[in-house]
Amino acid sequence: MNKETAVIFDMDGVICHTNPYHSLAFREFFSARNLNPTDEDFAGHMFGKSNSYILSHFLGRPIIGEELLLLEEEKESLFRKIYAPHIQPIDGILKFITDLQHHGVKLGVATSAPSANLDLILSEVPIREKLGSILASEDVKKHKPDPEVYQTSAQNLGVTPEQCLVFEDSYSGISAALNAGMRVVGVLTSHTIEELPKCNLYIDDYKDLSFDKIKSLLFNP
Repeated sequence: MNKETAVIFDMDGVICHTNPYHSLAFREFFSARNLNPTDEDFAGHMFGKSNSYILSHFLGRPIIGEELLLLEEEKESLFRKIYAPHIQPIDGILKFITDLQHHGVKLGVATSAPSANLDLILSEVPIREKLGSILASEDVKKHKPDPEVYQTSAQNLGVTPEQCLVFEDSYSGISAALNAGMRVVGVLTSHTIEELPKCNLYIDDYKDLSFDKIKSLLFNP
């Protein structure tokens, strides 16, 4: 390679297909409060959103400060309990990450999820030692679609936004990467192509992906 490049992955729906388990956790959380969001509600107001947004939207009032911390921990503890026996990386991603590393690509993870969720997944998905930047919700002040988490990831990896390729599955996540000036691969685990902003490439999983197949996206046109 004649210049440094980086690939940054979101986590939920990108490294692992966690969203069905987040839905289960939120259903249990909201059911205890006599609320029953539909699948359409979750698709529009959960995937890729911060807990502050999700809780405020469904509870119908601003959830901030200490209350946000308490409610977020309640819901995320439910998620970790439900998901822990089912942790499995999306098909092909481990081989793909190893291939990127062998070709000198810098690697990072940038998620809107809390660090405890990220730690749970990285305890079972053996990629932590390959990552030059790991950012969770506690590490930024503004959440996706704000570009802060991707801008900070690029700084951590020592590259410019133009040198980064992001893998994202949600509207807000893709928007955050685009707002940061990065190219994006849309991972179709949670939404259809029509439901997402325009990406440079779309994939269902990583089984047929390699450095050679995406290298054109890793370099400026």
